[in-house]
Amino acid sequence: MVTRHVNFNPGPAALPLDVLRTVQDELLDYQGSGMSILESSHRGKEFEAINDEAIALVRELLGLGTDYHVLFLGGGASSQFALIPMNFVGAGQTAAYVDTGEFASKAMKECRNVAETHVAFSSKEEKYRRMPHMSEIKYPGDAAYLHICSNNTIEGTQFHEFPNTGNVPLVADMSSDIASRQLDYGQFSLFYAGAQKNLGPAGVTLVVIRDDFLATGNKGLPSILSYKTHADNKSLFNTPPVFGVYMMKLVLEWIRNNGGLAGMEKRNEAKKDLLYGAIDAAPDFYKGAAEKAGRSWMNVTMRLPSEDLENRFIADAKKEGLVGLKGHRSVGGIRFSIYNAVSLEEIEKTVDFMDRFHRSA
Repeated sequence: MVTRHVNFNPGPAALPLDVLRTVQDELLDYQGSGMSILESSHRGKEFEAINDEAIALVRELLGLGTDYHVLFLGGGASSQFALIPMNFVGAGQTAAYVDTGEFASKAMKECRNVAETHVAFSSKEEKYRRMPHMSEIKYPGDAAYLHICSNNTIEGTQFHEFPNTGNVPLVADMSSDIASRQLDYGQFSLFYAGAQKNLGPAGVTLVVIRDDFLATGNKGLPSILSYKTHADNKSLFNTPPVFGVYMMKLVLEWIRNNGGLAGMEKRNEAKKDLLYGAIDAAPDFYKGAAEKAGRSWMNVTMRLPSEDLENRFIADAKKEGLVGLKGHRSVGGIRFSIYNAVSLEEIEKTVDFMDRFHRSA
């Protein structure tokens, strides 16, 4: 097999090698059907089984009951930024948002196009370097919902506890840390995630909605824009992203076969401890970009003493097969996206490179 890079791309991101091999083996003839799943009807028995298995795996791995609807939609997480307020902010209501990063801010901006919006917290003036203390999050007691982004991909911060919202529904964009650790997913009325970081390829978005919240949805929306439409039809109202759902099912099976969320948490904790340890061991050279208390387990961000050194770091890393390290264009620096499919051995290789680069700089 050709040599594969250590893939630190933020999304589309690394996929488990076992999954890619299965896709390769099944690509031309899916389980004796005589055609690729790429060619198969979404109304056929093969895809219906895939869809049902993927739904069951989401519920099993995330510890959800049948009171949650599991949807596989197109349009990415960005579509949900608009669809959530369209569906769930009623006349005279306000939606509350916690602004902790670029994508949290985009979600809030989309809400403002269709509904009254309350800023429950913002760290924008601090360049999104930190996460809020729970006591800092303030919102009306009759808010339609409180929206958070659980992990901020660009800035490298993450919620390590979640607000207890009582009767106010808690909604979360979990695109970059879904299924990476053990959580009580039952605390969320709705959560969603673009698949292209921890769950599969770009093109499919997981949306999970609890029955009681779905029942409050606005009526009279165009059918394709209503979550109830997709829930009533098990995501088969229109042609779904068939190949993406198929690959998500395979990734979910891989997670289950590697210890479930407990296994992912153990793996990811070891990875982030090793990488942050290397950064903190050389504080005059490698400087973590995020406040320590809010550091992300998934997106490790850092700066070097100069942009020239950062560019050298990226170029030298690429020569050693470490790719995708350039920070987002809005913030610069270095970013390691260490999603589930990135192995501990790959982090060990990276830390070895970091040590050698520091000594040679």
